[in-house]
Amino acid sequence: MPVIEMRTSPRYNTIARARIPGVLEGDNLVKNLSITGCCLECTAFCDIKPNTQYDIVIMPEAAADIGEFDLHVECRWIRSGDYYCDVGFLVIASPKGKRFQRYVDYLTYHSTLA
Repeated sequence: MPVIEMRTSPRYNTIARARIPGVLEGDNLVKNLSITGCCLECTAFCDIKPNTQYDIVIMPEAAADIGEFDLHVECRWIRSGDYYCDVGFLVIASPKGKRFQRYVDYLTYHSTLA
C-alpha cells in the first residue's frame, strides 16, 4: 500500500525551511506537513537513521507570520536521489503546539485557495 494511502491526515505543501541541530544543518525544505507528519528535502549529506527520534526546528515562510517551532519526530523512511534526499517523519510531539497548529491552519487555508 503506498504511503499516501496510509496517511490519516492530509499533507499540505509548504515552503518552510528546517534543520535538525547537530544532525542536519543548512537549508532544508519542508516539502509537506500535516498534524501527524512531514517530509524534508535535503540537498546536503544527511546522517539520519530510520526508526530514530529527532527534534526538528521548523522555520515557516515570512508570509505566514508565525515564529519558528520545534517538532519531536521519528524518521520513518529515507529516499535518496543523485543530489538530494527526502526523509519522511512521524510527528510525536510539538513543544510549541500553538505555533505548529497555527501553521497547519495557515497551510490548510491556503490550500483551499489554490
